[in-house]
Amino acid sequence: ASCISLCVLLIISFFLPPPQPALETTEIDVDGGIDQDIFDINEALGLDLFEGDIKLDGMQERNSIIGDNYRWPHVIPYVLDDSLEMNAKGLILKAFEQYRLKTCIDFKPWEGEKNYISVFKGSGCWSSVGNRQEGLQQLSIGANCDKIGTIQHEFLHALGFWHEQSRSDRDDYVSIVWDRILPGKDHNFKKYDDKTSDSLNVPYDYTSVMHYSQNAFRNGTEPTIVTNIPDFMDVIGQRMDFSDYDLQKLNRLYNCSSSLSFMDTCSFELENVCGMIQSSDDNSDWQRLSQVPAGPNTDHTNTGECEDSGYFMHFNTSAGAKGSTAVLESRILYPKRGFQCLQFYFYNSGHESDHLYVWVREYTSAHPNGTLRLIEEIKGSPATYWQLHHVSLNVTSKFRVVFQGMRGSGLSNGGLSIDDINLSETQCPHHVWHIRNFTHLLNTSPAGTAGRIYSPPFYSSKGYAFQVSLYVNGTTNNPLNLAMYLHLISGANDDQLQWPCPWQQGTMILLDQHPDIRQRMSNQRSITTDPLKLSDSSSAYFWDRPDKVGSIASFPNGTTFMRGPGSGTSTFLTHQRLRSRNFIKDDGVYILLTMEDISHLLSTQPSVSPTFVLPNSCLDKPCENDGVCVIVDRAPVCRCPAGDNWWYMGERCERKGSTQENTIIAVSSTISVFVVMLIVTITSAVCLKKKYSQGKENGEGWTLEE
Repeated sequence: ASCISLCVLLIISFFLPPPQPALETTEIDVDGGIDQDIFDINEALGLDLFEGDIKLDGMQERNSIIGDNYRWPHVIPYVLDDSLEMNAKGLILKAFEQYRLKTCIDFKPWEGEKNYISVFKGSGCWSSVGNRQEGLQQLSIGANCDKIGTIQHEFLHALGFWHEQSRSDRDDYVSIVWDRILPGKDHNFKKYDDKTSDSLNVPYDYTSVMHYSQNAFRNGTEPTIVTNIPDFMDVIGQRMDFSDYDLQKLNRLYNCSSSLSFMDTCSFELENVCGMIQSSDDNSDWQRLSQVPAGPNTDHTNTGECEDSGYFMHFNTSAGAKGSTAVLESRILYPKRGFQCLQFYFYNSGHESDHLYVWVREYTSAHPNGTLRLIEEIKGSPATYWQLHHVSLNVTSKFRVVFQGMRGSGLSNGGLSIDDINLSETQCPHHVWHIRNFTHLLNTSPAGTAGRIYSPPFYSSKGYAFQVSLYVNGTTNNPLNLAMYLHLISGANDDQLQWPCPWQQGTMILLDQHPDIRQRMSNQRSITTDPLKLSDSSSAYFWDRPDKVGSIASFPNGTTFMRGPGSGTSTFLTHQRLRSRNFIKDDGVYILLTMEDISHLLSTQPSVSPTFVLPNSCLDKPCENDGVCVIVDRAPVCRCPAGDNWWYMGERCERKGSTQENTIIAVSSTISVFVVMLIVTITSAVCLKKKYSQGKENGEGWTLEE
């Protein structure tokens, strides 16, 4: 009977159609498809903050930042509160890296210093201005504030900066349309007196990350700020990155002569080629040229737009024997962090057998003349365009970067060229998506899914396969914007991975291709995979295995795979801002992609799933008197605040100590010991005298014994 039942089931299942996944991939907007600025977010929450995002204490005036008392040390202690969203935690650390790359300001976890910044998820995005000298100083990164430009903006407030359009000379550059401002919000547009606010002798900056947008606090649809130069109407209010003048002001205020993690940049515009040297151990030389008949026709720095400028270094492989080499070495460099990222543009107009090798020459006490270590070999078919390369280094002693070109066996009409080199002590992006002929895509792609393109598949460091979708002309609801979404896709490692995918932060950076990495204003967004997030349309986990929650898709070669739902934003970047920087260069754009595990930032992140709960939670150990709980060796420990002559102590910072109190205790202890010793001495003397008297009466003799 069981065999008959089994046969019936098999026959029925044969005629049933197989289950079909959804035909269209779901994509959700993390910001609801609305491009909200800081002030829009705070206004919607009903916050009544000074100038929209500044917390004032009762005694603070607008000019109180003037003076060294309100500046932070160059290394600022911070605490990331457990209330912060995981995506915000990862982005705050990325914002710190931008400060290190472009300024001398650094950040370190708080270890009991008197004054420190506590970053938490409050209501909205806001900060105090300057170091308030009050111990714990709050800075809020609330819901929808997790954008790197917003975080940079709020930390610039904390470092001592007000908004750009409040400068005393602002009327020379912008006009405030007072009758378009929301009732009761006029005070947000007052300007400073030049005697109470210092612009540090830096010109007015339309591109500042600290400038209001044209629509700030508007009552209606017309702008409240009109730039006196019309071309800057769509420029003010950017939240991509620091502007050049932002950095000038910050570096002047804190007397920065150099930045922390930047090492070198070279576009070969000067004849000294940035101090690079030709080796005497090769057969040929690199040449500084502006064009080569077989390509490139222009350098990458200026792409032919400037006359009598635009140079690159070229190794001619059309002459010489197989195996002939040309070696170009950088000046000596001194690392601090033990990891570096080398970035440069490469053009191959030679033969596919021609190779470029990247070495480092490391100098140590054992090898004072240096030893060579091969880092990467770059090879491939010739191409008619510049290609971006990243090479990760891990050097700990002084070193040189060495570019070695080698002629191959094939026939070459050109050679190997390099340009726009940057070296910094930062992590390299994991992947690069190069989209060529981008102007044509902008001009021909429709809005919506018909104009959507997908990146090649990539793998994260943990083995998760992912893909990025890009709407060149925006979604149907948000045209004339770039829209970008992150998708998990089925991959070779899925059976060995943890699902739903826990705490992987994917970062998508549209690269500003300025030749100097310090002056780039790239645009980026990050998405973090919350393993407990549910799909809006079902009870399935959003970041579960793509073959469970995704839909069938295919690569250009016809191979099918499963693509999971996407998360991102339909307001990644407006087309106006896309054209305002060097995002499009050589008719191509670069999207830098990284997916990294940030589960170490969980700390005491509460979760209903036992898989993601950390033991010994700080929730069970509240600290008193502004103490902060941190996890040390998986156990909660209270870090207690301290001042110049006072401190808190105890397991929960419940007891206060002071220098005066310690002095009193020490004096009291000394007096107590003295009194006790005096009593013991007197008592001993009395007893001895009494015994001596008794012995004398009895006629006993006395002897001394050792």
